[in-house]
Amino acid sequence: MGPPMVPAPELGPPAPLDTQRVECAHADRCGGCPIIALPYGEQLSLKRGRVVQSVARYPALELVYTEPVVAADPIVGYRTRAKLIVATGPRVGLFAKGGGHQVVDIPACRVLSPVLARVAETLRARAAVTSEDAGLLSPFDPSGGGALRAVDLREVRTGIDERARVLVTIVVQRSRAPDMAALRMAAQSLAEAVPEIAGVAVNFHDGEAPQILGSETAHLFGESALPDKLGASVHLATFGSFVQAHRGQAERIHQMLVESTGVGRAAAQGKRLRVLDLYGGSGAIALALGAAGADVHLVESFGPAVEQARAAARSQDIRLTAEHADAAAALRMMLERGEKFDAAVVNPPRRGMSALAREWLSRYDLTVLAYVSCDPDTLARDLDHLARLGYSTASLRPLDMIPLTDEVETVAMLRRGSLPTPRVAYEDEEILVVEKSPHEPTAPQGEYASSLQARTRRLPNADAAVPVHRIDIGTSGLVMFVRRAELVPKWAATLASTAARRIYVAATRGVTPSKGAITRELREEGKLFPARTRYRRLAVASGHSVLRVIPEQGRTHQIRRHLAAIGHPVLGDDRYGHGPTNRFFEEKNGLDRAFLHCVRIEIDHPDRGNRLIVEAPLPGDLRGVLERTSGPGTLRFLDHKNALGTSTSSLPPPPDSQHERGSALSIESSGLTLRPEMTGDDDDSGSNLT
Repeated sequence: MGPPMVPAPELGPPAPLDTQRVECAHADRCGGCPIIALPYGEQLSLKRGRVVQSVARYPALELVYTEPVVAADPIVGYRTRAKLIVATGPRVGLFAKGGGHQVVDIPACRVLSPVLARVAETLRARAAVTSEDAGLLSPFDPSGGGALRAVDLREVRTGIDERARVLVTIVVQRSRAPDMAALRMAAQSLAEAVPEIAGVAVNFHDGEAPQILGSETAHLFGESALPDKLGASVHLATFGSFVQAHRGQAERIHQMLVESTGVGRAAAQGKRLRVLDLYGGSGAIALALGAAGADVHLVESFGPAVEQARAAARSQDIRLTAEHADAAAALRMMLERGEKFDAAVVNPPRRGMSALAREWLSRYDLTVLAYVSCDPDTLARDLDHLARLGYSTASLRPLDMIPLTDEVETVAMLRRGSLPTPRVAYEDEEILVVEKSPHEPTAPQGEYASSLQARTRRLPNADAAVPVHRIDIGTSGLVMFVRRAELVPKWAATLASTAARRIYVAATRGVTPSKGAITRELREEGKLFPARTRYRRLAVASGHSVLRVIPEQGRTHQIRRHLAAIGHPVLGDDRYGHGPTNRFFEEKNGLDRAFLHCVRIEIDHPDRGNRLIVEAPLPGDLRGVLERTSGPGTLRFLDHKNALGTSTSSLPPPPDSQHERGSALSIESSGLTLRPEMTGDDDDSGSNLT
């Protein structure tokens, strides 16, 4: 294996923190530049704050230090790629902040490189002309005509002093797209109007998918790929392929990865490290590592980008292999082939790594794992999962990749460690109630490297612990274990008694009735069993419901099946849920599992006779979803209602504490408890659905 991870390199003095404010006519409306009017130093502080806030949601990351943001230079006219929405008006710009689909026109945008700004202005002028007669570049109108939905512009430079050229991708609604001959004529006419346009392609968009680009792209005119120099290597740019927005900052990231993975030091010693590059795009990072002396294996799901990476490597005599595959599938196949790597770099899209990719990646014995992210929320979510899989975060270094916006790029360096133990919410001489994280099975399961049981057995006096009950792999929350297997019947009977309650927080599609009970038999192993689930709506977030849910039985997938049966499936539920809604929440809000959490267990202790109530706070990924969909207000309301659990168990509140009566969570303390008990069955007084 390679040498141990070395500290991140010094990147030289950052760009001066310009205290001048950059004026922008549309800064108050544009979704892309809400902080543009602040002094640059304050912008960097806010960006660092975004990373700190995201990481702070996860106890496993509480000791990770977020370094100051690496400043950019220049901070205007830098952007080398832009995906712009086209709307009637005509407007060529970005979605307005605050959600919805209102497009803000951004003429003379300060962040676009000069050549991209000229192309955008030409497209705006063409759209104004063609919209009058529903021409080929007429903006898409859902209730009318037009086909043009967006444009993807990519600046390319073959050298520092070379003239910039542009690859243009026009995104059209497939159902309204003209024939290819007409599209080619329009592409040629556009290229003739702007000499810097080197090639034009069309991308076909289907329906209301949240992504700007669809799955099919066809070349129309000019070049289909161009060499693009970035630092010490050259990669081939093509239509729709990923590239970092700021050339200077991208070069800094490449330098950081070469040094932090140990590639540079190994090469100086005459050694070659083998590095895995996941979500490699057209190979910018892989080629930089290869040029520095590594043997790189690139994995990318976009076929044309893989071909461009191979061609660029051949032209520069760089030792690189490239694989066209899904990241998780490739990781599994390589593991089965016995392939080994010294280090890995992952640079996923905004939605982050898939849970399955994280699972398979954890099985490689890597000296160094580098994670490059453009979204602090999904980065923190993935780092938390990787920590449970044995990779702890050593450093977080943000960079200002997109100046004059609130976006921030972060490079996380991880190292191999031991499996952490779960948080214990309650324990005595017979049982432990621990918190299960998402994406892990309760008990060992073949395709998963670890389990909650394995982590629980690392606790003191728990080396023979077994679960009394189980919750789904994607569900988080409280699970009860007994220290010895012979205690299972006793505690299973306690959990199954009518005095016991397991209380969940769920988010479901659409707005449910305020409260109700769902009575519907559920089939298990060919037999029907009675099942009843009660719920109470606690809040509405962006048109969807946050519920308190109490299943009266413990049937397989009971909550998920019952809520789906009344037309309000759990968000993120890939089995019973609504596919388009799930995809939207994963793309926009980072929800990569069912929004379902066991927040509370209430039982009568069979030996002590007291009412035992244990809580687990809502985990960071679900808190992040609520913040992204509805801001901090919903979380504050739910915390005030005591709906999301507490970070530590506590004794009953003092006698003078005030609890709201008759609220969504009626509170009453009774006996020796760890939290005030939620009593009353007002959930039953709503609709009764059978």
